[in-house]
This record gives sequence, structure tokens and C-alpha cells, in this order.
Amino acid sequence: MKMRWSLDALYTSFESEEFNSDIQKCDDLISTFNKWASTNLTNLENTTQKIEYFLVKRAELANLFDRLLGYASLTSAVEATNQKALSYVEKLENKLTNLTEADVSFKKWVGKIENLDLVINSSKMIAEHEFFLKEIALQNKYLLSENEELIMSKLKNTGSGAFSKLQDYLTSTLLVNITLDGEEKQLPLPVVRNLAYDKDSSIRKAAYEAELKSYDTISTSSAAALNGIKGESITVCNIRGYKSPLEQVLIASRLDEETLMVMLTAMKESLPAFRKYFKKKAELLGHKNGLPFYDLFAPIGEADMTYTYEEAKNFIIENFKSFSEKLSNFAKEAFEKDWIDAEPREDKRGGAFCSRLSSLKESRILSNFTGSFSDVSTLAHELGHGYHNLCLFEESIFNMNEPMPLAETASIFNETIIAHAALQTATKEQALTILENDIQGSAQVIVDILSRFIFESEVFEKRKESSLSVKELNEIMLNAQKQTYGEGLDENLLHPCMWVCKPHYYFAEENFYNFPYAFGQLFGKGLFAEFLKRKDEFVMEYDNLLSVTGKNSIAEVAAMMNIDLRSIDFWRSSLKLIEADIDKFISLS
Repeated sequence: MKMRWSLDALYTSFESEEFNSDIQKCDDLISTFNKWASTNLTNLENTTQKIEYFLVKRAELANLFDRLLGYASLTSAVEATNQKALSYVEKLENKLTNLTEADVSFKKWVGKIENLDLVINSSKMIAEHEFFLKEIALQNKYLLSENEELIMSKLKNTGSGAFSKLQDYLTSTLLVNITLDGEEKQLPLPVVRNLAYDKDSSIRKAAYEAELKSYDTISTSSAAALNGIKGESITVCNIRGYKSPLEQVLIASRLDEETLMVMLTAMKESLPAFRKYFKKKAELLGHKNGLPFYDLFAPIGEADMTYTYEEAKNFIIENFKSFSEKLSNFAKEAFEKDWIDAEPREDKRGGAFCSRLSSLKESRILSNFTGSFSDVSTLAHELGHGYHNLCLFEESIFNMNEPMPLAETASIFNETIIAHAALQTATKEQALTILENDIQGSAQVIVDILSRFIFESEVFEKRKESSLSVKELNEIMLNAQKQTYGEGLDENLLHPCMWVCKPHYYFAEENFYNFPYAFGQLFGKGLFAEFLKRKDEFVMEYDNLLSVTGKNSIAEVAAMMNIDLRSIDFWRSSLKLIEADIDKFISLS
């Protein structure tokens, strides 16, 4: 079975007539759109017609860039040294900046409309974009002049954007020297990191040591990239008038600070339960001073929970039926139509992601599948993003922009479906393995994410004064891990270089892309508890919830399910589900 995706639905090659025709079409549309903006956004006459024109033409451009940039960036994700792909990513990102002035002009123009509600109600098309337009009006105070915005967008391409590409290239092409079974090898970083799931403890330890050593060759460059990206973020926030990068993220996420702090408080309260789990796992693996970092992902139990890719596919499709035929059919389509690139290989980036291709109403999923139950769970997770996309595809492209915290809802929900379904028919040994995998994932999303939030907060604070050295970044990471993992981990065997291998730190437009995972985990588990209560009645409500995440605040989306996000009891109730699994795991072991 194929383990590589097909991008032919986008383009067959960079040399194809269709790709080059669309490049030219892109230039023509940008020129036409910019001329229209410079002529029509100078006064408030005919506002209805102007907004309708903007929505139609800007959507056409967005879909065209979705195809072109999607093809180039997805190609580079699995071919890090493909110079043509890398070149087109840069060229297209530069073209995109040519829309900045017109986009900013439109936003400022909308901000001047005094009777916006009247205009919104004057047209069915505009009424469908009420949230989009009102959000523009509210965020006007953070906009700079058209010329300043244009300059900033172009400088990003050679600033944070270039640093982000550098880091992606460094980690995608890094070959790790490692000795396995007495044989010296050079393996891609994602392959070595995946050895953390190996059954052989000596392999896990060797992989951990080799990974840490390999960062010596790139950590100085990675630190430079991180300093450049975080420094730019601080500067941009100051210029725009945000109190901090965190405030900017919260506003963009449609989440209030009170909700975030309540959630973080509940997470901190749960740390003793997770530390109990880590210590139990350490005991099972023969460690006396807490769990070494290299055994965080060690498989537990004697059950054979390894899968071929075909078995993983069938397992996911079948178990998704326990929720709905629609979800199961979507997964089947993704596998059968080659929307998934699952094979680990040289020049391919590590980790996993799902890319929404709005122009095709399809998704593409990247993972690095090696056969563990965790890898099956990761596939289910990314298919959750794809299913979320499916529910959004009925909306306008302007109503698909779901905030980061809600972006993780469907993925976590899918992971929970898989774990729950697998437990129904599991033997005691299999149940132990499934439970441990699920708790392990929750620990990453609660404990490790909390450490990443602490790390990034500290980096931003210190970066205000000066750049940070590799040594300083390592120390901040170690301190963050000690605060969260505590006595659960062996303090002499932590992971000081976690900041090097996590790509989210290097997204200048998505700072603090850590707490959204925790939000998604707890919100998703809370929703799954509702599903168990209401079954079929819940399924339709869930699909509707996903479909409107791009045009509502997070509080409004939660209210659809009668959830008060400012109540600590909601977050505690979700965490109690994980704590109950920890207790069950300990009793089984």
C-alpha cells in the first residue's frame, strides 16, 4: 500500500502548463485587485457593492495561492533539498506580500464604516461574513499604515520567514550518527526520534544520546533562528500596540486571558497525578530515580501492539464507525486517494501535520509511521484535522479561519475515539498498552505543553534584553521541565534541547502554539464525555460545532454545548477523566 501522498490534484510538476499558467494568472489577478483597491477604497460610497466585490475577488486569489503555495510547500515538506520547491515557496510568499497594501486598505476602510450593521444586513453574501467583517473592525487599532504594513510583510520574508525555513532545513536534513546492533549508521533525525518508541531499552537510550549529541552541529544556528524570530515578534507587538506576544495570540485566538489562566491553574493542579504515573512507569522499567526522558515513550506491557500500515488503516476506519459513518468514510477516502504521506525517509520533515487545501476541498496529511500504537493514534489525530476541514468546506474561505485552540478539538476527539474503541475488546495486556499510550499522549499535552508554555514565556521575557545563547536556552528548557515533570522524571536525564526539535517555536505568526493543544485535549475530552451520554443526538451537533469554529469566538462555540470555559470545574472534569485512566493503569500494572 502506498505510504506517500499524491499532489497531482494540485499540479503534476513545476514545469506543467497548468502550474505556470496559474503563476501568470496570479500576477494578473493581483494587479487587477490592487488597481481596484486603490481606486475604490478612497471613499464610503456604494459600500455594499464594494464589500461584495472584495469577498469574491479576494476569495479567488486566496484559492489560487492555496493551490500554488500548497503544492510548493507540501513538496518541500517531503523533499527538503528540492531547490525548485524551495524557490517557489519564496517566490509565492513574496507575491503574497503584494496583496498586503490592498488588504490593509480594505481593513482600514471597513473600520471607517459607521453603519456596519446596516451594510451587513443589506446583502445575503455580506451577512454570511458578519463575524469576519466585525472582527476586522475590532482589530483596526492594531493596524499600521498601508505602507508600513507592506514594508513589514516584505521584511518578514527575509527575517522570521527566512529563519523559519532555515530551521526546517536544518532539522529535515540532519543525519544522526548512531550505533545500532554494533553497526554505525547515519539516520534522519525523525527516524532516530521515533526510536523512542522501540521495545529495546538499549536502542531507546542510544537514540536519546545520539539525538542530543547531533544537535551540537545545528544548535548554534537554531538559537540564531529562534532569537531572530522571537526578537521580531517582540518588535512587531510593540509597534502594533499589543502588551505582549501572548496578548496578540489570545486576541487572534478569540480567547480571553481569564479562560487561559483558569485552564492553566487546573493543569497545574493535575501535575501530582501525572507524576504518579511517571514514577509508576519508571518502576515498571526498573528505574529508581524517576523516569529518564528517553523512556517517556517506552512501550509498556507484553501485548503485541504493532501495526502494518494496512492494519493501521483498517483499525482506524473500523473504529471511527463507533462515532459515525461520515467520519469513517472520510478516513477511508484519505487512505485510498493517497492524501497521506506516512513513510519516514531522508529529506522529509519530522513530526506530523494536516494541511487544508481549500481550493480542492481536500486535505493532505504528513506523518512518520513506524508501526507503534502511538503512530496509529497520530494518524487518527491528523485525520481529525482533516475531518474538521471537511466540516468547514461548506463555508466561505473567510469563515474557515478557526482559532488555534479550537483547531485541536477534532484531532484530540479522534484520538479519544481510537483509545476508547480499542479498550472495548482489549485483553488485560492490550488494555495496559492502550491506556498507557493514551495517558502518555495526555501527559505530553498537559505536562510537556505546560513546560513549553513556561519555556516560551521565559524566552520572550529574556529576549527583550538580548539574544540568548544555546546554554541559556538549554537551562530555561531544563528548568521548565523540572517545574512540570518534577520528581516524575530523573532530573539528570531530561531533554535540554527540546527547543531545537519542536517546529512550533519557529512560527513567527503562531507564537505560543503550545497551550492550544492543552485546550484541544481538555475540550475534546469534555466533548467525548458528552458523546457517551447522548450518542447519535450528539453527532450532528458536533459536526455543526466544527463547521462554525471559523466564525465565532471560542466562548460562543463552547456555549453551543452549554460549556462555561471560565469555570475551573469544566477543566477539572476533563482532567479527572485522565486521572481515572492513570488510576486504572496503575491498578492493571
